[in-house]
Amino acid sequence: MDELLRVRGLKTYYYSAKHVVPAVDGVSFSLRKGEVLGLVGESGSGKSTVARSVTRIFNKAYTRIEGGEILFHGRDLLKVPDRKMSDIRGRHIAMVFQNPQTSLNPVFSIGNQLAEALLLHQKMPRTLAREKAVELLRQVNIPSPELRMGDFPHQLSGGMQQRVMIAIALACRPEIIIADEPTTALDVTIQAQILDLFTRLRGEAGMSMLLITHNMGVVAEVCDRMMVMYGGVVMEEGRCAEIFDKPLHEYTKGLLACIPDLDEDKDTLYSIPGQAPRLEAPVTACRFSGRCGKAFGKCRGQEPPLFALGGGRAVRCWLYGGEEAAG
Repeated sequence: MDELLRVRGLKTYYYSAKHVVPAVDGVSFSLRKGEVLGLVGESGSGKSTVARSVTRIFNKAYTRIEGGEILFHGRDLLKVPDRKMSDIRGRHIAMVFQNPQTSLNPVFSIGNQLAEALLLHQKMPRTLAREKAVELLRQVNIPSPELRMGDFPHQLSGGMQQRVMIAIALACRPEIIIADEPTTALDVTIQAQILDLFTRLRGEAGMSMLLITHNMGVVAEVCDRMMVMYGGVVMEEGRCAEIFDKPLHEYTKGLLACIPDLDEDKDTLYSIPGQAPRLEAPVTACRFSGRCGKAFGKCRGQEPPLFALGGGRAVRCWLYGGEEAAG
């Protein structure tokens, strides 16, 4: 598959009056045409910051990209002027945010918000943009799309609002969709419908997707590869089937152990002991060492690199240390 996106050594830091937080601290990955890459981890691991860094949607008052490259078709998006970046967003790289209630404008109708992307990026006549908007609503399984065009966001259920967000993202047929926790606020029935929609659209349109979630079941259902993030760095990466079959990092094992097993009768569900640390730059130890049952002296004194194990598999752990580290 052709490579569309390559991120190299991305560092995005948050700044306050007293602290510097390495929210994303040297993350690298690639995304190929037609591929779905899952980015998983607990809240605060840096997943959404990666997405906002790729699209450059963040508050510059306290957020800075301190290093790395974001190559889209070989062009570094970090060097693209803001006006040109606005053209890339929506037309070539689209984003579906976690909470549609705060992402949709409450004072504009669904039809106006859908048509806006078509008018802005496709330069369509208003009549044609409206026809295309109706077709997009039909594509994401919105019933009676012609009637829904005049509805406002508060008149739709959470699942329908999320489908409208997906329709807006699909409006210009982007090459990449970044979906940030697209099913978190939805019940399991609507979640299944959204995942089926993603799978169908991937097959029909050949789009690539970066799917950000903390739900390992969602990753198992729709993703080809996955990256496990913790404390702003990648702890493990590889093909989903391989990681689910044989996780290597203790953090990945913990995440998988948290998934309830319907065949087991338990009074208490497993949870990873301890809490995620409040990191400050620079980091001088393994970020997971305080919660890891296999941590030893070196883990607490030196942060491990991401060791390449071959076949696209990599893990950030001294137990798998070798001479070659993944870049």
